[in-house]
Amino acid sequence: MYTADSTPKALAGCSKYSQKYLQYPDPISDTQAFVAWLLEAIQRYHITFLMPVTEISSRTLLENRQQFSHCKLPFAPLEQVMRLSDKSQLNKLAESLGVPVPQTLYFNASSEVNLDQVVFPCVIKPALSKVNVDNQWFTTQVHIVQSRDELQTLLTDTPYLHDHPFMLQQYIEGYGAGAFCYYQNGHAKAFFAHQRLREKPPSGGVSVLSASAALAPKPKDYATRLLDAANWHGVAMVEFKVGLDGTPYLMEINTRLWGSLQLAIDAGVDFPSLLYRGEFEPIPDSQPPYKEGVQLRWLLGDLDNLYLTLKDSKTSIGAKVRHIFQFCLPKFGDRRHEVNRLDDMGPFWFELKRYLGG
Repeated sequence: MYTADSTPKALAGCSKYSQKYLQYPDPISDTQAFVAWLLEAIQRYHITFLMPVTEISSRTLLENRQQFSHCKLPFAPLEQVMRLSDKSQLNKLAESLGVPVPQTLYFNASSEVNLDQVVFPCVIKPALSKVNVDNQWFTTQVHIVQSRDELQTLLTDTPYLHDHPFMLQQYIEGYGAGAFCYYQNGHAKAFFAHQRLREKPPSGGVSVLSASAALAPKPKDYATRLLDAANWHGVAMVEFKVGLDGTPYLMEINTRLWGSLQLAIDAGVDFPSLLYRGEFEPIPDSQPPYKEGVQLRWLLGDLDNLYLTLKDSKTSIGAKVRHIFQFCLPKFGDRRHEVNRLDDMGPFWFELKRYLGG
């Protein structure tokens, strides 16, 4: 197995399972240089299967798929991917299928917005999280907006809102939930779900401690409706916000592998293996059940969570003491570590060196 990134060294490249690490031109700044490099690397190293893991690398490969026809790429065609990745298209698809979505106004440019129609707080959500302009990628951003003046400033000062589609959505108060799926040629093959136990920052963000959990019926039903309608192929993470009334509102669909992937593998759903096998052979409809309650901990991220909690002046002394105890309390059996694995410590030493500023 070969691993590659745009930096001289990377976490995955330090694993004992990486036969060779390669550095490629950054597709963010020059997609064509990246494509040319990849074509040469495929020929040199006799590569037959590609598994991009970032949105930009995935989109770039899909947009140039005809040049990689001799390699397996575990994705649906670009048109199907964009139907789910484009949040405006996805929202309209969900509405047509009876999948709950926040109240939404659609715009092609900021000049179309009538501020008198907007109810606050609201969410500005660009249709695409990554935009390719003149062979370079730009990242858009979702904003929670509290007032008319704040919205007017964002519409004026955010260049990609001037000429790229976006939505203004009702703000949903609640918690996040996700359905992780694998489909083969339009047929559901595997599902997974997890629960976030601690995040960085503590108020909500990247998961630093999570646990495998049962997938609730409604999110599974809504995810299935959407992916069936898209005749999906490959993996997908369908994200919901569960409102105070218990309704799961669709937020977005991530059409590539996700950050908490290792938890699914540890619990019994090996999505990378399914992606690979699914390009060469039929996958049985009935996958073995995964184990619930398996925990995954990102140790250095959890350390940041502890630091931010202790630093927060709004957190009581008692809560801080409990947090220290929970952080230090060992858990044996069903807890795994995301990076510091005793049988493959290379990635952890690389991460620790960067964490300490080395």
